[in-house]
Amino acid sequence: MGNNQPRKIDYDKIASQESFKALTKRKNAFLWSVTVFFLAAYMLLPILTSYTKILHQPAIGEITWVWIYSAGLFLMTWGLAHFYVAKANRFDKDAKAIIAEYEGGR
Repeated sequence: MGNNQPRKIDYDKIASQESFKALTKRKNAFLWSVTVFFLAAYMLLPILTSYTKILHQPAIGEITWVWIYSAGLFLMTWGLAHFYVAKANRFDKDAKAIIAEYEGGR
């Protein structure tokens, strides 16, 4: 009969691995930079529309730059979502490699 007891995992040992620390550092750098970019792009719209006339200028016929900027924000959101999913898949592969490294060195 097989052993049905769950394996004990030493999470402190995993967290002390250099590969885990490197993954955490890369992931945090990615998340913080994308978050700052995203928030800056979104917060710039109300600032530019409220305190300047830059986006109120016609861009194409009667369409002003506000509409183009707003459409760009919508596209940026979709683009960042796809970019995040692709990056998260790579982080997941790296995490599996770290788990394999832990299991091989127990």
